[in-house]
Amino acid sequence: MKREERRQAIMDLLVQARAVDLDDLADRFAVSKMTIHRDLDELEQAGLLRKVRGGATIEAGTQFESDFRIRALQDGAAKDRMARAALDLVEPGMTVLINDGSMAAHLGEALAAKRPLTIITNNAAVIDTMRDVPGITLIALGGIFNAKFNAFFGVVTEHALSRLRADIAFISSPAVAGLHSFHMDDAVVRSKRAMMAAAAKTCLLINHSRFGRSALHVLADLAEFDSIITDDAPAPEDRAAIDRAGIRLTIAKE
Repeated sequence: MKREERRQAIMDLLVQARAVDLDDLADRFAVSKMTIHRDLDELEQAGLLRKVRGGATIEAGTQFESDFRIRALQDGAAKDRMARAALDLVEPGMTVLINDGSMAAHLGEALAAKRPLTIITNNAAVIDTMRDVPGITLIALGGIFNAKFNAFFGVVTEHALSRLRADIAFISSPAVAGLHSFHMDDAVVRSKRAMMAAAAKTCLLINHSRFGRSALHVLADLAEFDSIITDDAPAPEDRAAIDRAGIRLTIAKE
């Protein structure tokens, strides 16, 4: 097997299992552990994984989030459920803000059912999907393109948002701990905060597996969101903290 084929196979395994073991990889591909180390080093430098003791993972860390291309392949059914639940907050004629992220990309596709709408987004996947859809007025936010997050960020993005107003903003986060949401990238945090400031209402979209985790930067207090949508019940202690704070939590079931 050629080097590039082996590295693609490693990424395929990570999409399925979220973590891989170095020894298992060496046995699977009949190569040395040092060869696997080099493979993982280069994939880590490309931002596709993070190395951990004895292997690698694509699970988020305090300063790591997996590449958009990886996240887009994960948890499709859960994202579809959350997108359908989010549609209940949207009425025809609204102006809707959608941030970066693979969950938001699912929502972007679903929003066509609520036309006519004005959609404001920095999410390249949403821009690609919605630009030719009848009944959708699309405002694409410019800025510096970030391939890892497949979206636009920076001063240009934030300035454009300061001149716009929306009925609702859908914000995603890779981590929630206690009563705070987090993100590992400061430029992404600034764009999300600018979207929240530009909207009359805000909704947090988060996979239940992301509860009980933190990242480098605090994104927002959960009380800043008018509603939170997740795909399944978080751990009892996380749910109890949210309930005590009086925060609306919607669990998107089939």
